[in-house]
Amino acid sequence: MNRGAPRGHLCNALSMDDVPTINIGRSADTDLEALDRACQDHGFFLIEGHGLDDLIQRTWDETHRFFAAPQAIKESIRRTEKQPLGWYDRELTKRFRDCKEVFDYMEPEGAIGDLRNRWPESLPKFRETLDEFFKSFSALAEETLRLVHSTLGLDPMIAKAHPGSAPTSTVRLNHYPVGDPVPADERSGLPELGETALGYHTDPGVLTLLLQDDTGGLQTHSRDHGWIDVPPRAGTIVVNLADSLQVWTNDRYRAAVHRVLPMRGRARYSIPYFYNPAFEAVIEPLPGIGDASPHYRCFTWGEFIQARVDDNFDDLGAEDTQASHYRIA
Repeated sequence: MNRGAPRGHLCNALSMDDVPTINIGRSADTDLEALDRACQDHGFFLIEGHGLDDLIQRTWDETHRFFAAPQAIKESIRRTEKQPLGWYDRELTKRFRDCKEVFDYMEPEGAIGDLRNRWPESLPKFRETLDEFFKSFSALAEETLRLVHSTLGLDPMIAKAHPGSAPTSTVRLNHYPVGDPVPADERSGLPELGETALGYHTDPGVLTLLLQDDTGGLQTHSRDHGWIDVPPRAGTIVVNLADSLQVWTNDRYRAAVHRVLPMRGRARYSIPYFYNPAFEAVIEPLPGIGDASPHYRCFTWGEFIQARVDDNFDDLGAEDTQASHYRIA
């Protein structure tokens, strides 16, 4: 069981009708008041009008093909402490094992990604498609962040000084099976599975663009309603705000607390693009947003993400590093 979870039960989530859907192709027509309310309450909204349907379908095809590949192909790129990208099937959230397997990669043509990315052999077009996906979603994330900046009413110079960074951003392919992803003969000594397929958490970066299939199971925690569903909606991309944006806005906007319920009758697939700050970026409250007094001491994105990576890989005897660890008492 995930101890210390926000209040709410697995079976009592409300269906959410007021997660705004924004046509990113006509963002000038956006109801900024509705978007502002959502960003303050639960940190989720949807975007449509992105023009990426063909690319998204091809990326889904490659995702299914990868997870259905022979185990030897995935094992050849298993993630380790020294190799933080690739395939993994025993990640931890809040010290409990997630019921999923993943594949992670960074900007394929970037200097960091070129050194760290690990690609499966015998899967033609896999790398090519995921490279195209990364480039397109990097541009879409930048456009989405501009919309959030507009909703905040940020001074253009301040907004320009607080961008995301494609070279430090990552994409993850997720497969949530029905049942434990780790073979029975390999489970000895592993942390137990959590109560949920993915334990409640926030993402550490600026914002996340998420593709989810039609299986369902994604929930976010609303200040007003407790746990609420973020149901699949054809043609849309889910956006959730993350820790760095919550700190920058001095708690005006909320990093989305979210989780995934266990799979019962069928597997679930999802693809998040994690839009992150530059490695050397200083994360601290921006002047003029929220309270006059800062709620957080400053820290760098580099130190924060390293702590999160360490937590995900091994049980360090404490819950995952959070932005709240930098909160001023």
